[in-house]
Amino acid sequence: MTKQIKILDTTLRDGEQAPGCSMNLEEKLRVARQLETLGVDVIEAGFAVSSQGDFEAVKSIAQTVKNCTVASLARSVKTDIDAAYEAVRTATSPRIHLFIATSPIHMKHKLKRSPAEVLTTAIEMTKYAKSLVSDVEFSCEDATRSERTFMAEVLREVIKAGATTVNIPDTVGYTTPSEMADLITWLKANVEGIDTVDVSVHCHNDLGLAAANTLAGVHAGATQIECAVNGIGERAGNAALEELVMALATRPDFYNATTQIDTTQIYRTSRLVYSLIGQTVPLNKPIVGTNAFLHESGIHQHGVLEERSTYEIMTPESVGVHQSNMVLGKHSGRHAFETRLAELGYTLAPEELNEHFETFKQICDKKKTVSDSDLEAIVESRAPVNTAHYLLENFDVRSGKETTAVSLISLSSNGQTLEEASMGDGPIDASYNAIDKIMNMEANELINYSINSTSDGKDALGEVVVKLRNGEKLATGRGLSTDIIESSILAYLNAANKLLDVG
Repeated sequence: MTKQIKILDTTLRDGEQAPGCSMNLEEKLRVARQLETLGVDVIEAGFAVSSQGDFEAVKSIAQTVKNCTVASLARSVKTDIDAAYEAVRTATSPRIHLFIATSPIHMKHKLKRSPAEVLTTAIEMTKYAKSLVSDVEFSCEDATRSERTFMAEVLREVIKAGATTVNIPDTVGYTTPSEMADLITWLKANVEGIDTVDVSVHCHNDLGLAAANTLAGVHAGATQIECAVNGIGERAGNAALEELVMALATRPDFYNATTQIDTTQIYRTSRLVYSLIGQTVPLNKPIVGTNAFLHESGIHQHGVLEERSTYEIMTPESVGVHQSNMVLGKHSGRHAFETRLAELGYTLAPEELNEHFETFKQICDKKKTVSDSDLEAIVESRAPVNTAHYLLENFDVRSGKETTAVSLISLSSNGQTLEEASMGDGPIDASYNAIDKIMNMEANELINYSINSTSDGKDALGEVVVKLRNGEKLATGRGLSTDIIESSILAYLNAANKLLDVG
């Protein structure tokens, strides 16, 4: 009988807390809605007690998502559990996810507690969480470096106390596939009551083994896997959702397991997350990378033309990458535009469609044809900007080899036009200095700038991604134009507006 594997997605908790991957509330809600469409079983929406912003995000996601469980992480502390409960209690299916370290090194140096104290806390806090919600997950932090007999005792007792899922995290990415399989097999044989709950694995990628370790856990009997879109997360990241799901879908003969994920939404979900955190897709990224389904070798090309399965173990269409004979350009209408976006996985509200179509027509005036990559960039780069802040009206840049760059920027805010001129080390630096003056944000620090061509040719769209820091606040901005200076300005302005939104 085929096993049904639950997918707990931690993109919005473990993934989002990684350096450079932060999102604002609106962005988190976009990801949560897409994860719901993707079909994940559990969205780990955040760590509610960590900040007011995290609490509000978890609470908003709990109120928005209807078709999957919403969980908040919590230490085995009453204040954490109370915050988690308040954040998720309005969810259709709320979950509290408790954790406490069980490895000798963590208990001694981090918790400064004895094993007996850890066991007592685990039991008491599981009972407390269970008094608030029916669905309680318990994690033994640093499980793969824990003593087995002690961890088995902890798991046995928290199951008695009401845990419905027990999680075995490879917190520091230390274990190997054979060790993970052996550990899950041993626990299932030695923990009373473990067959009445879900057994979960949560693997980090420090040695590049997160996906392999997770799949080894499934093969040994795990019924839930914890992962993140594109594998984002602390340090080297988490197991990548798209890799795990497609491994199970491609090798049912070996794993005898399936998920309820709509795999045709994988590419769309991946692109959304990469867009929001300001990263581009690595060319050789499994499943979603640009080269994932490309063949240059003559032998490979011949084989694929004769029979695709010779060199493709999955089809592009199975993950949501669709081929199209439709060419979009200046003469294309709204219906063709909307149809192609739908084929790419985008379902837009009328006002969003109108906004994106206007941008599409503007771009068509600058380039002959618009590719699928251009369309995706249009949608992802046109995140709503709070009109109470600042919008670009015009810019005039003067620069040369032997002259200092000067930029005159015009922004609109609350119906007023504001202008500033500034010098800089090149046209982009000068433009950013002028924006800082207008917005009174001279403390902005540009910590990352990248530019990517969305298609081929001299008229290709330049997609710029910037990351700004202002004090402790961090924001990512994107800009899109055939003019790289304009796309650079739009990206910076997008990020600066986000910084104002977070206070």
